[in-house]
Amino acid sequence: MSPLAARLLLLAFLALPLYGVEKVRSRGYRKDPDADKCAGNDAEKPNCTRHSGEGRSAYLTNMFGSCLQGPAGTPGRDGNPGANGIPGTPGIPGRDGLKGEKGECMTEIFEEPWRPNYKQCAWNSLNYGIDLGKVVDCTFTKLRSDSALRVLFSGSLRLKCKNACCQRWYFTFNGAECTGPLPVESIIYLDQGSPELNSTINIHRTSSVEGLCEGIKAGLVDVAVWVGTCADYPRGDASTGWNSVSRIIIEELPK
Repeated sequence: MSPLAARLLLLAFLALPLYGVEKVRSRGYRKDPDADKCAGNDAEKPNCTRHSGEGRSAYLTNMFGSCLQGPAGTPGRDGNPGANGIPGTPGIPGRDGLKGEKGECMTEIFEEPWRPNYKQCAWNSLNYGIDLGKVVDCTFTKLRSDSALRVLFSGSLRLKCKNACCQRWYFTFNGAECTGPLPVESIIYLDQGSPELNSTINIHRTSSVEGLCEGIKAGLVDVAVWVGTCADYPRGDASTGWNSVSRIIIEELPK
């Protein structure tokens, strides 16, 4: 073999590996889809193909992968409040409730304010010595039937006798004693005592007969004080209103 041929063979042997490496390297690169992008008057050429921006973006993403995310920005300000919305449509009416219990019928009663109603009858030195009968009376006008009468007799009373005796002073209303609830009365009882002193006992004391009587109808009422005997006891010598003022006081009171 000549020296020239030997040199050519050596160069071919060295160049062949380098060519293979370069071919492999060129296969690793993709051509930019925008490399053949038409521009200007080249768009009329038959072998010119247009590529969109989205295609390039997809290509770059495939070539280089996703980008690193940067730091978060500063939060924005709150927006202005929105306007009120349109009112909604009315809802469906609810069902009727359960029936309530029957109430009580209340009637308002308007009563007139209470007015004081009273009367006094007085006598000076009655000196009334009867033992049985009416002593004094006083007429009173009662305004209401649902009220009560308070009565008071104040005067000097006396009883004397040789043996044991008892006398009773009491009120009547239109001629009858009180039954609501019980009679209005007061009694004096005198025991026999010593025979030599019985004839000389003669004590006059200011006393009172007082009480309330209900159940008397409205209108004119004759209020009287009577003297009489006690049950199962003999009467004595009674005296009413000796040498002093006697009085009857009548007052109508609400129940």
